[in-house]
Amino acid sequence: MKTALIQLCSGDDPQANLAVTSEFVAEAAGQGAEFVLTPEVTNIISGSRTHQQDVLQHQDDDLTLAGLRAQAADLGIWLSIGSLALKTNDADGRFANRSFLIAPDGSIKAWYDKIHMFDVQVTPEETHRESAGYRPGKRAVVADTLFGRVGLSICYDVRFGYLYRSLAQAGAEILTIPAAFSPATGKHHWQPLLQARAIETGSYVLAAAQTGTHATTRGPKRQTYGHSMAISPWGEVLLDAGTEPGIHIFDMDATAVASARRKVPALTHDRRFDGPE
Repeated sequence: MKTALIQLCSGDDPQANLAVTSEFVAEAAGQGAEFVLTPEVTNIISGSRTHQQDVLQHQDDDLTLAGLRAQAADLGIWLSIGSLALKTNDADGRFANRSFLIAPDGSIKAWYDKIHMFDVQVTPEETHRESAGYRPGKRAVVADTLFGRVGLSICYDVRFGYLYRSLAQAGAEILTIPAAFSPATGKHHWQPLLQARAIETGSYVLAAAQTGTHATTRGPKRQTYGHSMAISPWGEVLLDAGTEPGIHIFDMDATAVASARRKVPALTHDRRFDGPE
């Protein structure tokens, strides 16, 4: 099955970002891709909470979600919208970082709110407090498609292996890990973490990523690592997109998951144990 990862350099203008994303989605479908994936925060990258309050929308009103749903229906493709930053009705005003799986008829097959918040100081100059602007999700999500069961996750989730084991033991054969990864951590951690999640679960890992220096009108500029990747259920790197925006297509073999899990059936080998004290 032809599958496309779209690598973006989203700025802080959702309408401009939608135009670029839609062009890439159309190009991917035109090259035969039946499943297309976009990165985390496809609609906006911004370090300004006030700007986000001005331009973000609730799910029912979001222009990016509506536009990409319509495009998926028009093209007849499955579409993973890696995530969108969306307003919520939370009293504290925090946003949702929400991933969507869109069916070929344009319907929302599943959605997932990022569980693990990126609250870190990766260098003396680079600090992130995602939980200050976004509220964490509480629900793991799998969804059935014609080509396999998909487990949804987002970026920093990749460091929490128990989530992916739970998804795989619930039947997920394909794990989506859209990201806007920090260059400081990406250089050392991105590929090993993706390969570990694939190897541990015998699943495809599909990770569409943001890349480059992101244009902003307010607030600090942000850089992301790029290197969108597809990892086989055996842990092989099938695709590394490098650092330029664009589309990257590979063939996904539906039989590879069963083969990997038959060789190493680790998902069935859990054992209870005592300790540590």
